[in-house]
Amino acid sequence: MNEIWTGLRTDLEGGWEVISMGGPAIWAIAALSVITLALILWKAWRLALLGAWNGGRRTRRAVEQWGAGQEAEALALVEGRRSCRARLVQAAMRARRDFDDAAAQAETERVARALLARARTGLRPLELIATIAPLLGLLGTVLGMIAAFQALQEAGSRADPAALAGGIWEALLTTAAGMAVAIPASMALTWFESVADRLRHEMEDAATRIFLRPLAVEPISQAA
Repeated sequence: MNEIWTGLRTDLEGGWEVISMGGPAIWAIAALSVITLALILWKAWRLALLGAWNGGRRTRRAVEQWGAGQEAEALALVEGRRSCRARLVQAAMRARRDFDDAAAQAETERVARALLARARTGLRPLELIATIAPLLGLLGTVLGMIAAFQALQEAGSRADPAALAGGIWEALLTTAAGMAVAIPASMALTWFESVADRLRHEMEDAATRIFLRPLAVEPISQAA
């Protein structure tokens, strides 16, 4: 156990030393790394709450029952469900029964836009981090190189090549750190966008199938 704690303390001290050598830029990149991890975990949790990975089997069954004319049974299947597919299908079915076609389509589009906005919440910050993290790393590298060559100029003929090399690798450290943050952020962003696009496609398909079937009864607004 003592060896484990000793190794952990050594790793933490080494990480702290690396961060200290990188200057202000690497501190900003370290903060971005924490924010990136928090955003990824939060976004995955939010998409899970929206039913992004549950397959939507119940929603597909409801749409099939609606197509077969079993309107009450179809609504019962999605009643109270929290997934975005089920909520859109429920809204489309109710709008289809209660309004004329134009109003029903407008209401369905309104609900769909709200649900898709929730599915895409948090993607802009990830996109921003993926963009600025490498730039922060490059900025830190440039500033570090400037400092290293200033020290070389001041040393004159007594310049130590080893000291110059040490300053350069410390400067390049921020570029590597920026890329280490930007790459996972970009991968997560692409993944979440693909999930949101898949949800949009499935929601559009379900809504279209609901509107394609003629109603068994006239809408309330028309009957009135």
